[in-house]
Amino acid sequence: MERNEFIAKLFQRAKEKAGQAPDFACEASYSAGSEFEVSVLNGEILRYSVADSGGLGFRVLVNGKMGYASTQILDEAAVDMLVDGALENAALVESEDKQFIFEGSERYPELKLFNPELEALDAAKKIEMARELEKLTLAQDPRIVRVDECAVFSTCAESGLVNSKGLDVSQKGNLLGGYASAVAQEGEQVNTGFKVFFVMDPGKIDLEKVARTAAQEALAGLNAAPVPSGSYRVLLRNDVAGTLLSTFSGVFSADNAQRGLSRLKGREGEMVATECLTLMDNPHLEDSAASTPFDGEGVATSPKAVIEAGRLNTLLHNLKTANKQGVATTANASRPGYAAPVGVAPSNFYFKPGEADFDALLERMGDGLLITDMQGMHAGANPITGDFSLAAKGFAVRGGKLAEPVAQITIAGNFYEVLSAVEAVGSDLEFHAPGASCFGSPSLLVKQLSVAGL
Repeated sequence: MERNEFIAKLFQRAKEKAGQAPDFACEASYSAGSEFEVSVLNGEILRYSVADSGGLGFRVLVNGKMGYASTQILDEAAVDMLVDGALENAALVESEDKQFIFEGSERYPELKLFNPELEALDAAKKIEMARELEKLTLAQDPRIVRVDECAVFSTCAESGLVNSKGLDVSQKGNLLGGYASAVAQEGEQVNTGFKVFFVMDPGKIDLEKVARTAAQEALAGLNAAPVPSGSYRVLLRNDVAGTLLSTFSGVFSADNAQRGLSRLKGREGEMVATECLTLMDNPHLEDSAASTPFDGEGVATSPKAVIEAGRLNTLLHNLKTANKQGVATTANASRPGYAAPVGVAPSNFYFKPGEADFDALLERMGDGLLITDMQGMHAGANPITGDFSLAAKGFAVRGGKLAEPVAQITIAGNFYEVLSAVEAVGSDLEFHAPGASCFGSPSLLVKQLSVAGL
């Protein structure tokens, strides 16, 4: 059945079965997309996958309760299955929180999220790119002995919301990316380096830069050794700082705060970070699959400073959490898939860059450690308390210059305390590969962190 016809039948059937409930409303959330990935090893295709996915999620508001159901098949049988499932689900809900189905914003921003030139790249071209990336990585230095992983991937997706209150919004976006993992060896010493790229404009693809960065990362870490345990001034490189923000991003969710899972509850208007830190949530960035003109409830999005010059302006809200707190939604309702319930999440979440370049940050630090990798985030980080203790590697810094590589150390601290211990913010903003949310950061100079080594 054609999607619009299916939704019309779905809404009519839901209205009939909901009876005379005065607050009745319903909504359909749909998505459809395709994914491609090819990985190579020694110039030969190692993995090749092409997948189409899609479906429709349905939710119904009746007697103050919200029920959900979903399907991948749009036929007559699915209509009754969705309606009955959602109504039964709503009847089981025990929460007293007020629920909302949104009638729509007055206007929505126009964002360029789909590039036809990117879609014109066929499978043969992407395979050629993967092979070229592997070849370029191996050619960087004789000590690059192999490329463990080398792949090119692409996605194209359409999603939308339609409800019985007149909302009808949709978006379409695409993205191309890839990655290389280089392995360097010198004597008995082995080290790896990884670099990922993602673009919405084919003209911005620079495979040579990706290969060079992965190889340099692998080579620079050869002959690494631990340093004595102690407290060190630390420079968190941009990718590491972004990973830390990603790990603890949930503390900025109003939903988590209202459930007692964030120490930022009730601290709006207070200083929670150093004055040099501004934390942005910007759903309108170019070249990000996390950008969107509307959130998971259909509310028009806009850029916002969550932390501005160290002061907490707002937590991230959807309609339910905003109503509980008596504030306006920040349009951060999250629905990462058509079958997912509405939650709260950032879009493009990042620390605003400063003016100091990387070398200037090293010079300001003088002596300390540059951290280029932290591992074990899932096991070694507590997203509620903010505590972390993570395996790390990087470089010693002396007199503002990089010295010998460092490995086999554990770095420990607390995310909330790190926010207040940042001395300087770099100009080198970098983002991770985007998903439902995208995280980024410039390099951050931190006054002190505990390091366990020798």
